[in-house]
Amino acid sequence: MRKALLVLPLLAPVVLLTQGMVAREPDDPAHTRAELRTALAESRAAEARSERLEREAAAAQGAAERTAREAAALAARIQQAEAAAAAAEARLALATRELALLREQLGHEQQPVVHLTAALQQFSRRPLALSVLRPGSVKEAVYLRAMLDTAVPRIKAQTAGLRDRLARSRALREEALAASGQLRTEQARLAERRTQLAALETRQRLASRAATGNAAREAERALALAEEARDLDALVDELDRAGGLRARLAALPGPLPRPARPEDARLASVTQVPSLEPSSTAPPAPYLLPVTGRTVLGFGAPQGSGASSGLTLAPRPGAQVVAPAAGRVAFAGPYRGYGRIVIIEHANGWTSLVTGLARADVEVGEQLVGGAPLGIAAQSRPQITLELRRAGEPVNPLRFVG
Repeated sequence: MRKALLVLPLLAPVVLLTQGMVAREPDDPAHTRAELRTALAESRAAEARSERLEREAAAAQGAAERTAREAAALAARIQQAEAAAAAAEARLALATRELALLREQLGHEQQPVVHLTAALQQFSRRPLALSVLRPGSVKEAVYLRAMLDTAVPRIKAQTAGLRDRLARSRALREEALAASGQLRTEQARLAERRTQLAALETRQRLASRAATGNAAREAERALALAEEARDLDALVDELDRAGGLRARLAALPGPLPRPARPEDARLASVTQVPSLEPSSTAPPAPYLLPVTGRTVLGFGAPQGSGASSGLTLAPRPGAQVVAPAAGRVAFAGPYRGYGRIVIIEHANGWTSLVTGLARADVEVGEQLVGGAPLGIAAQSRPQITLELRRAGEPVNPLRFVG
């Protein structure tokens, strides 16, 4: 009987916890669990990448290469914190949803217990001496006492499930509090790493500007191409042609030294002229997705303008965006209808196009290592699209993601 009286006080933690949680639309639990598994895998992958980049930075000989890999390692740490925060949010959502369902079940199951408790409390307030003054009361009291001796074990058995649910509610409360604490920790770690990356990028940009004097001219030429191009495909094609021409010019042999005797002068051998096409077709490796998040549009999926030529991801608001592979920045800036975009030239005629950035942190002509920070996603409804092209033809990037 005393255990039955404890039912109502045990419901208090459930009410207090559900009132203190962040409001979130109830999701399909299977989908949320899948998001949790994905976030945990992305966190582990980002951690492994950051550790690799940190080792490479420590072994780098030049200051510029070391700084570039340190920035890429910090960007990977940021993505690790973003994925860990997403995992904490998924855990919190699962606990919140189960608590809401459990609270509803307890609301239905507690009604008979409440009625029984009220009756028992009313009976317990009736003094036994008063029963002696009424004819038949003693007999009734004995009968009720015998009935209670029989009913109490049965009540305990029937409320065992209710007690189990109350114990589960306490466990869920602890899980939710732990997930909430982990989320706050990852958010603080994320803010700290973003501050570190911003300071490192500032130093890197100042050093780059002091070392190169033609970056502004290259950026102006890229912006002029963007104005003249009729659409994004045309812009990528023009930049591919410019990149191919630049590669062929760089491969040309240097001038022959002037001979001591003019009669010994000769023309360069035909075999010294480089091929117009890259000798290798190997894709950039390692290749990675620019952000962590769920896929909203796959490669080749139908859309209004035809089949999708890339992969569209929905990351966290303000998520860190990184370079999918090493290469040279051919374009960085706003482009009509696509937000800020970054086009990266890789070796062997491969090109990556990243669109939907809210901010671009790279400049035209900059050499990037794989995983280098490109910028951040939008704060409202962020969507980042990645396109991988070989000689202008779209290729499914998931074929090469390690």
